[in-house]
Amino acid sequence: MLVRRRRTALILTTAAATAALAGVGVITAVSAHAAVGCSVNYSVASQWQGGFGANVTITNLGDPLNGWTLRWSYSAGQQVTQAWNATVTQSGSQVTATNVGYNGNIGTNGTASFGFNGTWNSSNPAPGSFSVNNVACTGAVSY
Repeated sequence: MLVRRRRTALILTTAAATAALAGVGVITAVSAHAAVGCSVNYSVASQWQGGFGANVTITNLGDPLNGWTLRWSYSAGQQVTQAWNATVTQSGSQVTATNVGYNGNIGTNGTASFGFNGTWNSSNPAPGSFSVNNVACTGAVSY
């Protein structure tokens, strides 16, 4: 009987201490939010009649990334034909570039770069917006 009473007393004491700490705000639930943000530098390195070569650099302004997917849209019918340092796919005007094994991790203020060749018909305007991992690249960090 004595063992049972000690165990009950210990449980009651622990519960009372937890309740007391919670009552004074010592035990607090914290919600963690990752800092996200990015910027993209898209440049046409060379252009010829009906074709172009482009370079893209992603700068991670937020918490480190472990894998990335960059998305953008073309407005004038451009088509990606060949890429390096990323896997690039296109469906209509929507383009998706994903990291390859060796460039998937981007630390805070770090960069990842890739390039590609493409075709164009009447004009070759640069994309107006980009997103990395479904977060708009605005050049600012959000929490």
